[in-house]
This record gives sequence, C-alpha cells and structure tokens, in this order.
Amino acid sequence: MASKPQNLLFIMSDQHNRDILGYNGHPIVQTPHLNQLAQEGVNFTNAYTNCPICVPSRASLATGRYPHDNGSWDNAAPYSGDKPSWGHRLAEQGIQVTTVGKLHYRDESDDTGFPDQRLPLHVLGGVGDLFTLIRETGLPAGSLGRKQVLSAGPGESSYTKYDRAIAEEAVRFLREEAPNLDKPWVLFVSFVTPHYPLTAPAEYFDLYPLDSIELPRSYKIDERSSHPVVDEYRRLLGIADELDEDAVKNAVAAYYGLCSFMDAQVGQVLSALRETGLDQSTRIIYTSDHGDSAGEHGLWFKSTMYEGSAAIPFIMAGPDLPRGTQVTHNISLVDCFPTILEAVGAKPHEEDHDLPGQSLLTLAKGEYEPNRIVFSEYHAAASITGFFMIREEQYKFIYYVGYPPQLFNLVADPGENNDLAGDPEYAEVVWRLEQRLREIVDPEKVNSEARADQECRLNLHGGREQVIAKGFKVPYTPAPAVK
Repeated sequence: MASKPQNLLFIMSDQHNRDILGYNGHPIVQTPHLNQLAQEGVNFTNAYTNCPICVPSRASLATGRYPHDNGSWDNAAPYSGDKPSWGHRLAEQGIQVTTVGKLHYRDESDDTGFPDQRLPLHVLGGVGDLFTLIRETGLPAGSLGRKQVLSAGPGESSYTKYDRAIAEEAVRFLREEAPNLDKPWVLFVSFVTPHYPLTAPAEYFDLYPLDSIELPRSYKIDERSSHPVVDEYRRLLGIADELDEDAVKNAVAAYYGLCSFMDAQVGQVLSALRETGLDQSTRIIYTSDHGDSAGEHGLWFKSTMYEGSAAIPFIMAGPDLPRGTQVTHNISLVDCFPTILEAVGAKPHEEDHDLPGQSLLTLAKGEYEPNRIVFSEYHAAASITGFFMIREEQYKFIYYVGYPPQLFNLVADPGENNDLAGDPEYAEVVWRLEQRLREIVDPEKVNSEARADQECRLNLHGGREQVIAKGFKVPYTPAPAVK
C-alpha cells in the first residue's frame, strides 16, 4: 500500500561513524537529539554508503545510481546533473525542494534538480581534488592524515561556523516559509561536521576528558587487520605507525566533540519542526554520506570498506512510522531516491526502472526482505586499485582488483579482526559472494574504466607531474563565507 504523501525533512551529516552515536550503544558519546529521534522512529542498524568518500557518495544519493553507473569515481568527478536526480523528479511534478548546506556537486549553476540552494558548498573551483586522480603504487609517503590527527583539539573552524549558519537558515525556513506551503515539500539540510578538521568547539570537546577515552578498537599495530591495499592507504596518509596514545585520545575526543556539536545543530532544526507543529505532517530522515574510522584498525577518516568507514547511521521517523524500533535489513544510500519520491507522493519515470534501490518506507513499517544485498565501491584517494564490497545478512565480502579479497563474518566478528578469505573452509562462501558481486558489476572492467577516465582528466589539467607539483594544498573543501 502506498504511503500518504507528507513533507520530508532530510538531515545529512558528513563523515559520521554509525557506532559513535548514543542510541547505537556508545558508552560515552552524547547525542541526545539523535537519540530522541531514534526513540521516536526507526533505526536502520545496517546502513551503508555506496562509496566511502564525499563526492561519489553524494552523487549516488542524488541519482540513486552506483558510482560505476553515474561516473562519479572520485572527488574530482562531481555530480553535474547529467543523470536525473530525485530533485529533477520532484521539480517536474511541482514539489518544492530547498537545500541548505553541503551538496558537493560541480557548480551551483548546473541543472542538478535543486534550483533553491541556500548556503551551498560545492567542489573547489568546479573541479575538485585532482590529487585524488593519482593512484599508482610507489608514491612517496604522505603526512596529511598524521597532521590532521596531531592538530586535533578545541576551537572553532570554518566548518563549525558554517554548520551554525546552516542550522539557522533551516530553522528560519521551517518557521517562516514552510507553514505557508500548501503541497508536500522537501527540506534537505546538510551539515559538514563531524568531517575533519578535528577542531571541536570547547564546550563539546570538554565533554570528553582524555581519561574517559579508550584507545580505538584494534588500534595498536599488533592488533590491526592487514591487507596490502589498506596498508598502502595507511602509509600514504602517514598513519602506519602508532602515534602517541595521548595524541590518539585527543583526536578521538575532538571527533566525539564534533559529533555532539553536530547533534546540537540537528536538535535546533528538529525543535523548530516541533514548535511549528509541522512534525505532525513531516517525515524525517537522518543519515551521513559515509563514516569515519576514528582510529579503528589504525585508520582515520574514510576510504576503506571497514565498518567504521563504510557503515552509516540511518534513522527515519514520522507520524505514520513505528516508534522506537530497529530494522536490521541492509540498506544503502541508493535507496534514498525511491524513498524520497514515495514519501512526498512523486512518481518515478520509466527510465528509473533500473535503479538498484527501493523505497524504505515498507521496510520501516516491518516488511521482511531476507538476505538483502548492498553494494559499495571505491576508486578514489589513496587507493592503489579499485575495490568493491557486498554485504549480506552474515558476511561482508571485499574484492580488490589484482589483490586478495577479504571476507568477514560480521555476526561472529563485528570488529573485523578475522579475515576468512584465505581459509579453505570458506572457499565456497568466497566463490558464492564473488558471483553475487559480479551480478552487479564487472570489477576488472570498471576498474579499467575508472583508471582511463582519471588519466584523461589528469591530462586535461596538465598531466600527472603538474598535478603532483601543485600538491595537495587544501585537505578539505573550504566552507563558503558566512556571517
């Protein structure tokens, strides 16, 4: 049965680890507003990004298509409107969509289906991060990740200032504009925290004194999972060794503080929704574009298929949705396209028939779909090959082109410390999951396509040597100026 059309408030954060959320069982992290949202709605406990880095994941969210289908391989291949977005579908049917905050598309002037963009953040110069196109082995070890970890601490950054402005504009829309709209609308509110820099406002950083912080799971070298592709990622970011324990705990405290800061901004938006009475006619989605390893396995930031990086929080709430329930079925960001359309009463086009996602409203209401597969892929920064992940009920399988695969039993081994791929007892499982992966994608073919496209774009900007000479001077996309 189709759901009754309602308004939709879609709230997105950037780089939020699924487990660093009070409602998901974290022992010390304070996220009271998201906790309340989960208590009032449905918490999807096995949600995943379709690519664990910003630009491709947001292109998948917009188009409902995987990176190998929409061509957004990396942070220098931003969405430009060449594939239809859910925004296009809603605009064509007279449904207002307003975005506030980070989109990370190519440019505001592109026809991406989102004409009402407020305080938008897009890729730098309409091009993005060209350094992400350089992916061969043997590059000199970098220090970007190490510097970010060691510089963590209390303070304000352009990102925290930006998020305060995003919350303020979203609240203004809900109080002054939304009550006057006579048709279902969508408000897409996109914060940039807890994305690094690891600089948290003092009142939130101080919530986490160092003596309350434990070292991340499997942080020490002798505890870490190892794989040639992941080991190279650690080396390139300058995080292959063990940093001083206090420095690690300090970085973790800053990340926790940013999660609490972001939660406070979300709280302002949710309070405005309730104060106006719009909560009685509005469904809410909260999620993130990808996670953050936050030190687990000796990793920081994103760009791997470990749970800290690839798994995301996902909460839905609304007047017609169950309260305080959990859904364990696998879902991913490509499910948002059909979910948004159904939520506001819009119809898909015939050309949307091959979209891999499905509306989550039925799953949220308790419909059972056994052994649902989700898919993710990566071709971007600090990766020496393309890699692909599928998750079913019990197992996660990661296929690396030209390198050994990984297999984890997430029920028995949620910390992903025991790679089963080389165990003869699991040879049939590895074979079966590789076949399921190949039903979605040809890894070798897609890896070659991504490489060729990246080489072409490198040449358009002066070639490899010129891009290397310019260096990676901006470690994250600058926030637009705000008051």
